[in-house]
Amino acid sequence: QVQLVESGGGLVQAGGSLKLSCAASGRFQFNYAMGWFRQAPGKEQEFVASFKWDDGTTRYEESHKGRFTISRDNAKNTVYLQMNSLKPEDTALYYCALGPSVALGAASQVVSWGPGIQVTVSS
Repeated sequence: QVQLVESGGGLVQAGGSLKLSCAASGRFQFNYAMGWFRQAPGKEQEFVASFKWDDGTTRYEESHKGRFTISRDNAKNTVYLQMNSLKPEDTALYYCALGPSVALGAASQVVSWGPGIQVTVSS
């Protein structure tokens, strides 16, 4: 089974930036997407962004467009999430996910989850 390991989270002031990384170990199907979901305390999990491995298609939750950018390093089996102009409401546990449904922004067919990484944005 593919293992996902996130890094890059932490504490940042509002307006600041963070770059999350998710490295996948092992092989996975080329038509899968890798991406990010997040969950804030007391709230439901929500989709953030995804990168489809075979054709490079990216998808963003609408409210993140223009602030977040997802990218990939194919050689390292790693996706990155560059987050700019962070707001306190971006505070959440961010999870890396891999699977066919991730390309559609859905968690219904996730085959691997990372353990999660905390992002805290102070006001």
